[in-house]
Amino acid sequence: GYVGEDIESVIAKLLQDANYSVDRAQTGIVFLDEVDKIGAVPGIHQLRDVGGEGVQQGMLKMLEGTIVNVPERNSPRKLRGETVQVDTTNILFVASGAYNGLDRLVSRRKNEKYLGFGAPASESEGRRAASLADLANQSAAVSAEEDNKEKDAFLRQVEARDLIDFGMIPEFVGRFPVLVPFHSLNQELLVRILTEPKNAMVLQFQILFRMDKVELTFTQDALKAIAGQAMERKTGARGLRAIMEKLLLEPMFEIPGSDIVSVHITEDVVGGKESPVYIRGKPLDEGEQMEMRAK
Repeated sequence: GYVGEDIESVIAKLLQDANYSVDRAQTGIVFLDEVDKIGAVPGIHQLRDVGGEGVQQGMLKMLEGTIVNVPERNSPRKLRGETVQVDTTNILFVASGAYNGLDRLVSRRKNEKYLGFGAPASESEGRRAASLADLANQSAAVSAEEDNKEKDAFLRQVEARDLIDFGMIPEFVGRFPVLVPFHSLNQELLVRILTEPKNAMVLQFQILFRMDKVELTFTQDALKAIAGQAMERKTGARGLRAIMEKLLLEPMFEIPGSDIVSVHITEDVVGGKESPVYIRGKPLDEGEQMEMRAK
């Protein structure tokens, strides 16, 4: 990232990751995350352009191909001593962002096209109109799954003009010729995120409970219910931890100093209809825990 620093820091980090090999850096890949946050929002930050149009303008040369002077290894940046020249012409730049409300801009554009009347949305109204449309949409009685399908359908039709309406300047958008929309996370994918990665969230909590010699188990319906809550809140995968923390707060207070050997989480527990199921008995030793996990 480059927030709070000059744009040269992007190439400096690339050079560092390439072990200060200029040839490797010049054919590297730079991933710019959350570029939607540098979209210009008219009427906001008029006196001080905080990460808005100014940052986009400053990145144009680097994206198109230019020579960037990067301080040498061990050279203090403030002294501006010896520098290394890095040509950005052959560097692949990938930009990503959430672009919340972009689907509403696409929807409005498509509706205007089909209706055949109404003035096109001006750039100054783009993101604000998208935000208002999102607020109005919250009252619609549609499920999270249907809402995601509708959103994905519009994002598949996104064009450069929609990004410009959102607040990106035309010159910046024009330097990214390929637009790739990602589909929303559905319930099945969220369940997989909970259980399948090497550091999966369910596994993290199971390890935490095992420190007190307690087994933690979830039914498949419970995992689906957790994923369903994240979809309803529109928090995506990042919202899973907050749901899990709240769900397991009571057991984490009950376990220390107790005779609880197992905690079982069901769909009704996730829905708040009942408390977690506690199985009590003498604490399991290491061999018994391994035997239980094998079963």
